[in-house]
Amino acid sequence: MHRPLFNPELRRRGIYLLPNLFTTAALFSGFFAIVQAMNGHFEAAAVAIFVAIIFDGLDGRVARLTRTQSAFGAEYDSLSDMVSFGAAPALVIYEWALKDLNKLGWIAAFIYCVGAALRLARFNTTLEVADKRFFQGLPSPAAAALVAGLVWVMIDNDVSGFEARWYACALTIFAGVTMVTSLRYYSGKDINLKKSVPFMVVVGVALFFAVVSSYPPGVLFILFLAYALSGYVIGIHDWRDRRKRLARSE
Repeated sequence: MHRPLFNPELRRRGIYLLPNLFTTAALFSGFFAIVQAMNGHFEAAAVAIFVAIIFDGLDGRVARLTRTQSAFGAEYDSLSDMVSFGAAPALVIYEWALKDLNKLGWIAAFIYCVGAALRLARFNTTLEVADKRFFQGLPSPAAAALVAGLVWVMIDNDVSGFEARWYACALTIFAGVTMVTSLRYYSGKDINLKKSVPFMVVVGVALFFAVVSSYPPGVLFILFLAYALSGYVIGIHDWRDRRKRLARSE
């Protein structure tokens, strides 16, 4: 029996516009970062990756708040993430610094790129069983922010890619490998935006934005570096807890 090329039910349901607009904006930002890196405008490329992170953080929350979640949106978001947080940071850091390391440079960039791909694939396949409070492995947007943050802060301090090539190589490999580890990273998904909070929390948020705005390249890089290292701190804490439990059970 001949099956129709398009599912009529899917045609009637259509595609939710609002959350996918944010996903498209994130994808465009990642693509823009690649174009800027190819033209040698590395600071603009780094900033574009941070803009992609903002849009990527909004699309999921908008979908949940407006109840417009869909399988299409989830797949589209994953493909967008691969461009914006996988290919774009790898190409930006390679063009800025890693190409001066010849073979080691493109190997480091590839380690990052494949790490992002594996991280996204694992996230998609373990979405239903994973603990919502934690990510397994460094999230790809945080890894992208780490790489882009290094480029941004170095350029802002007049450090060339050639001078920072070894730091860039080490950080790129670190970010790529950390994405595929089993380390736990706090996700923040248990935060209820509809719940009332103490007044001091609002003050704290205002102070946070003030600190970030004082020197965006340096503050953002330090914040995401601290977040990347937090997984190792949690991992050490979990390892010590397991050892204590084993010692008590003997």
